[in-house]
Amino acid sequence: MILTDRRGALRMGAAAAVAGALTTACAGHDSPPVPAAPETTPPAPAPAPGPRRFPGRPAQITHGPTSRPRVALTFHGGGDPATARALLAEAERGGARLTVLAVGSWLDEHPAMARRILDGGHELGNHTQRHLDINAMAEDEAYAEITTCATRLRRLTGSIGTWFRPSRAKAASPLVQRLAQRAGYPHVLSYDVDSLDFTSPGAPAVLRTVTRQIRNGSVVSLHFGYADTVAALPALLDELDRRGLRAVTTTELLT
Repeated sequence: MILTDRRGALRMGAAAAVAGALTTACAGHDSPPVPAAPETTPPAPAPAPGPRRFPGRPAQITHGPTSRPRVALTFHGGGDPATARALLAEAERGGARLTVLAVGSWLDEHPAMARRILDGGHELGNHTQRHLDINAMAEDEAYAEITTCATRLRRLTGSIGTWFRPSRAKAASPLVQRLAQRAGYPHVLSYDVDSLDFTSPGAPAVLRTVTRQIRNGSVVSLHFGYADTVAALPALLDELDRRGLRAVTTTELLT
């Protein structure tokens, strides 16, 4: 009986000691601690914009309105992604928004580039799956080049992209133009200024070639993957600014 009473007293004493310790620990706080916020999954990005029809514009677009001081710098998406990221960073520093026509196989190898382009405020389109001479292909093969790249874009961004540009050609053949429309692209995007940067002529030559031809409404063809283009871009943007021209996406150019 005495042993039982002693064990009960010890248990009661231990409980009192724990309660006292908790009271002492909390005594220095004005309010109880705020519980940590539960972890949440960030929302998925909104789907990228898709193609638009521009009434009154031809099925194959080479330039925008000449009445407004805007131009579109359009880039063939391929090559070293580090060079592409450097070019995007230069464009963003200069306040330019670009149109990137991506090769599907390039997106397969570097899928993160799709969101990098869109997150920078630029637009993304379709430049075929393998970047072969699409105008020389049979109908089924040419259509697969367009739709395979469109599928890649939809998987990565939620849309087939804003524009289609044929590969290895400035303009689409009548057949390729019809196939692009069947795939969901109301217009084919061509250009009126060719920078020739893919010939690696040096940054000063790229700058001269573009600035000699560019005007209100111009659509300029440029490329990712070339150091000359990255080096020429800051001076090109400075020259556009001097002339009062603003570099916008092709969709903005036509809106």
